[in-house]
Formats: sequence, structure tokens, C-alpha cells
Amino acid sequence: MAVGTDIMTHSDVILKPDPARTVLRPFDLQDPQGYEQNLPRFQRIAERVMAMDDATFETEFARVHSSLDERHRDIDTAMARRFCLVTRQTLDPDQIDRRSVLIGAYFLEEFSFESAALFNPSMIAHWDQSGLPDGAVRFIISLRGIGEGHLSSVTFRRGTWSAEAGFQLEPLSGMARVPEIEHVDDGSNTVRVSGGGDYDCMESVLFPVTSAQSRGIEDMRMVRFVEDDGSLRWLGTYTAFSGTVARSELMESFDFKEFELHEMTGAAAQSKGMALFPRKIGGRYTALSRQDSENIWLTSSDSLTHWDDGAIIVRPRHFWEFVQIGNCGSPIEIDEGWLVLTHGVGSVRNYCIGAVLLDRDDPSKVLGRRTLPLVHPSPAEREGYVPNVVYSCGAMVHDRTLLLPYGVADNFTTFAHVALDELLATLA
Repeated sequence: MAVGTDIMTHSDVILKPDPARTVLRPFDLQDPQGYEQNLPRFQRIAERVMAMDDATFETEFARVHSSLDERHRDIDTAMARRFCLVTRQTLDPDQIDRRSVLIGAYFLEEFSFESAALFNPSMIAHWDQSGLPDGAVRFIISLRGIGEGHLSSVTFRRGTWSAEAGFQLEPLSGMARVPEIEHVDDGSNTVRVSGGGDYDCMESVLFPVTSAQSRGIEDMRMVRFVEDDGSLRWLGTYTAFSGTVARSELMESFDFKEFELHEMTGAAAQSKGMALFPRKIGGRYTALSRQDSENIWLTSSDSLTHWDDGAIIVRPRHFWEFVQIGNCGSPIEIDEGWLVLTHGVGSVRNYCIGAVLLDRDDPSKVLGRRTLPLVHPSPAEREGYVPNVVYSCGAMVHDRTLLLPYGVADNFTTFAHVALDELLATLA
């Protein structure tokens, strides 16, 4: 029996993990227990730096810059801020002397945030569509990067698609940066992070900053959200993993350089894989969820950050989804209804991508679904970090064409497209 009927046109563009892309993160040092300690470890290290002769200090200061300047911006500021955090001082980083700046470097480390994998992409239309040829569209994608210790973060890329040129990705600057924590609102459990300067959004890396995210930020599902008054918001649901608990959280941004990260509460948010509809339905925010880890649920709320139980609308039916079924990103509104890409898990833990069409006015009604997968692990694409997996966190439709980025084997990312009418004709 055929695993799937491949109606997609597959791109030659492949995004692979790049170990040269790094961010600076804290290097935390603890005092060893059970040994004689006259001073705290920080102070012992600081005194060693202060005791350097001038020539040695200048050589080491220059070496640090030579090592980091090509991959990071504002190195002195980053080191000065780290010095302030370690010493628990509120000094102005611009007023810290150079010796203290170098002390800060001893409490930082480079982290290669996508050294192991770059996958599970989500795609939305970019807010700036100027300067493109007829028929082309500019998009932005989020990607899950995995680095040392299986720690996940989220990064972004920008590109274009047209029928003539296919998928094209813009080159990176070579820089990457973790936005600085600007404010933590303990009342609403909101973390605001700021870019702190003028740089390209493709340099942004959403790196874990709270205890709930301490072991990873995973699988962003972005959506271009249209409010009732026509105003736009760029939102994304993602999985925050503490090491023991996985839950859904919400990202909001207007430029992908500054972000607000919100805790989400309620039964539907206490699991992976929530995906927002791109507008309210019946006056309420609406989302797909999978709180039982087996079926697709529909839930609604008056708040973007609190989601109670809803109802199951799609259950496993076909052999390639017998284990579980979930969404592959936010529903896409088309003339015929809500197009939902799905993931199904079958035998030997194969992950495939399918499709379901929901009623536009009442998305609890299923109008049609794929009998066979839309994309499945092919012999050329099955090997990687986690074999036999194809997965997406969100696609988009442009000029009646479905544009699909997807991850392969939890390792790398590629792209495919198909005419929307051809896809809809295969739903039963």
C-alpha cells in the first residue's frame, strides 16, 4: 500500500544547523563544597584579574574581543552587564572600568544554539511586502534550534517565494543575540525582552529566560492575528519545558526584535501544541489544542492567556495516525473554510503530515480530511536526529498556493508547495 500520494512540489532549499551561530549566556560557577574557602569564588577570580600586569591584561582583553567580535554585537556591554549581575550591582554598564568588564567575561560562555538541529518551522507573511515582483510574497519563519544538552531555543529567518523562483532565503549577518530582559511583571507573569539596539530581526534568538523555560523553548506556532477593528498582532504559541513540566506559553511581537512572553493557564494550556486561529470566532479567541496527547481539541476563551477544556473535533482514523493526531500550526482561513495541517503518528513512530478542512463559521464541524498523508518520511529524508519524522509548526497560503516549511528527522528544514485546489480535491 502506498504511504501517501505526493502531490507536493519539493524545494531544493535545505536549512541545516550551523554550529558557528552562537549566543552569549551566563557561565555560572559554584563554590566547591567541603574545601577551604577564604573568599567567594567570584571574588577569587576577580582578584586574579585585578592582579594581572598591564601587558597581560591588554593581551587578554584584545584576545576576548578578537574571539567574539565577529559573532556578537556590543561585547563590552554584554561583559559589563554580566559583571553587574554577578556582583548584584546596579551600576551603569557604560561607567564600569575595563578590568571589571574583563571580569564579566569570565562569567559568560558561548552557546551554539543550533549545533545539533534546526527544524519544526512556522511561517507567516512578513509585514513588509514592498519591492517584490508580481506574484511573489515575503515571509518570516521561526525555527527550533537544539544545542548542547538538548536545550531548545527559537530563531527566525526571512525569505521570499514566487512561482518562478520558488523558495529563496535571505543571507544571515553572521550575528545572533539573545534579547535582554527588560521587565518581569510578576502580577501577570509576563516577561518583556528588548533588543536593546538597531539590528536585523534574523539575529534574534528566543533563549530560555524563566524557570518554566529552563530546559527549552520549543515549536513556535506563529500567527498573524487580526483584531475585530482590523489591527494586527503577531503572536506565537510555544512549548515551555522546565525539565519536568511542558506547558504552552504565548509570544507577542511587532518587529521580532522586542518580545513579550506570557504564561498561559487553564487545562488546555497544560500541554504541548496549542495553535491560535488568526481571528476571533463568535467574539472569542479560539485555538486548537491536544491536552490528552491523542486527539485535536477545539477551545475558546475571552483571554489569550487562559484556556479551559474544549471538545474533541478530530480523532485518529487512518493507519498513519493511529497513535495520535495533532495540529501542524494555526488554521489557515480560505474561501472553503479553515485549512488545518495535521501531524499523525503511526507504526514505528512515523510522523506524517496530513490535512483537515473545518467549517469557517463553526470550526467544530469537519468538512473533509486526507485519507493518506500529504508529506511522509521518504527514503531520502528519513535519517537524522530522530528518524522517520516530518513535522511543521505552520504554513501559509498565497495566491491559492499552500507554502509549507517542514522539519525532517528533527534535524533540518526544507520546503514544499502545492496548488490549493489540487489539495482540496483530495479531501474526503
